[in-house]
Amino acid sequence: MFRLISVLLIAGLGLAACETTQTPPQIGTDGKPLPKVYRIKPNDTAKLQFRMLDSVNALRQASGRGAVELDAKLNAAAATHSRDMSVQNRPWHFGSDGSSPLDRVRRVGYLGELLGEVISETYETETETLAAWMETPTTRAVILEQRASEMGFAWFQEPNGKIWWTLVMGTPLGNSAGLEPTAE
Repeated sequence: MFRLISVLLIAGLGLAACETTQTPPQIGTDGKPLPKVYRIKPNDTAKLQFRMLDSVNALRQASGRGAVELDAKLNAAAATHSRDMSVQNRPWHFGSDGSSPLDRVRRVGYLGELLGEVISETYETETETLAAWMETPTTRAVILEQRASEMGFAWFQEPNGKIWWTLVMGTPLGNSAGLEPTAE
């Protein structure tokens, strides 16, 4: 009898240990849940770039625009700027050396025409960042630029989780003849 009670007691304690308790989400001063840190792993680069490419192309298709392709040189220019924005601790289009987006694409050897750059400083995912870009007319116009056929996309994540995103749109020389920029 003592053995049976001991087994039941141990089983009961074991089951009690399995019970999970959910902690309520932390709430910010605005009454909304605080964001969770979105961590990007080093081997996620291709996955994130292609997920962004697919999302951008879906938005472009829905707007009657042609698809874009990733360009390695534009990716490199975007990566350089994302890291530099982190160093400067501010989201803006000029590098710490005074470089412009045009300077950066030239430095990586891109021979096409730069059509625009969009940037962000956030803790959000790439899809949340794209959604925010699409809500602003100026950044939306860059993403949906009619002449664009090439895209660069990169980021830099700080140890605290903050992410600096950069998306660059371009077109090979000779592709833009006769087309007017889109206005939205």
